[in-house]
Amino acid sequence: MTAHMRTRAPAAGGTALDDFTERLFGHLPRADQRRWARVYLQGLLTTPGKKSVRRLAASVTASPTASQSLQQFINASPWEWDPARAELLRWVEERHPVHAWTVGQVCFPKRGEHSVGVHRRFDPVAGRIVNCQFGYGLFLSLDGMSVPVDWRLVLPESWSVDPALRRRARISPDVAHQSAESLVLELVDSIAARTSSVRAPVVADLSRLGAAATLIGMLGRRGHDFLVSVPPTLAVCAAGPGHGTGPTRTPAHATSAGDLARRGNTSHPYAAPLTGPAGRPQQHPQPHPLRIQSALVRVPGADLAAPGAQQTYRLFGERRPGPGARGAGGAVWLTNMSRHRMDDLLRLVRQSGRAAATLGVLADDFGLLDFEGRSFPGWHHHMTLMSAAYAYKGLPALRERYAPSA
Repeated sequence: MTAHMRTRAPAAGGTALDDFTERLFGHLPRADQRRWARVYLQGLLTTPGKKSVRRLAASVTASPTASQSLQQFINASPWEWDPARAELLRWVEERHPVHAWTVGQVCFPKRGEHSVGVHRRFDPVAGRIVNCQFGYGLFLSLDGMSVPVDWRLVLPESWSVDPALRRRARISPDVAHQSAESLVLELVDSIAARTSSVRAPVVADLSRLGAAATLIGMLGRRGHDFLVSVPPTLAVCAAGPGHGTGPTRTPAHATSAGDLARRGNTSHPYAAPLTGPAGRPQQHPQPHPLRIQSALVRVPGADLAAPGAQQTYRLFGERRPGPGARGAGGAVWLTNMSRHRMDDLLRLVRQSGRAAATLGVLADDFGLLDFEGRSFPGWHHHMTLMSAAYAYKGLPALRERYAPSA
């Protein structure tokens, strides 16, 4: 890397950005690494449009070799990203109460076949098969903002078992193919081990996971409160009087979560439509009142690792009365916080939509989809620095917005 570099006057915090960089990246062993972390952060904060390494370097320094050095720092320099993410978590927790740990998912469209983990899969947002990377992020849900603090990249089995692909993408020996359920659980386990605050409820979109029941059971056995959207086809059994909740009850037959949510035995009126897992609220007002239908259920398969356990969950979904509606609704949600008020649960539902909206901001303004490197460490380096830049810019504004008036 270049030994001497003159940067342009920082337009993104000056000394404050220096202090922030030192806190998150002070674990890097070399001064030049810490300096390039500062350059990358400043570039993400000040460069308009596409956040390529070349454009980031040009916006911060006039050095003709800066882009090469920055590329080396992101893609080839062997620095650990976990300590920076742990410090980012603590930095956010010190400044704002955390209401939920929200898991979001993101598709990274790619043209070629060389980016680590690239594969073809169906993208429900695009509505078609795309060539992409796919990942999961863990967001701290605050008042009015969701901050990403950890990421996992889906590594298809074809990438996991091919030695040439692993070497080319610099995938370490301890990284292997994992199911989506395992990656989500790993994110939750990681933040639970790092947090210095009281555990927050886990909010996640599991609506496209085949083993959602297993993941639900594992979250519960780890002692997490959770609220998750589930596949409408998930098998559930009604719980309550006459539905097998005691030794004298007759066993309840299984039905689908979608069906039971639409005909739930408890109705809750509410004013605004729910934001579904994709974070896309209704664009037009509904001509008929909306209601939430809910029911207490058990989930066969969620208690397999705990013989004799019969956890009761609350299942709920949106119902839209009116001609032609047939009770159809949107996302189906399941929670083990069955005694919480529905208003509190709906606030958590909207955390899922807020995390999805944050992904749009990260794509538009912080380079979420602009990483051009091909290595596994490079992807994690970029996602770490991007998350830090978003938190650094957003937290001060959030504190001002929610500061109590004098």
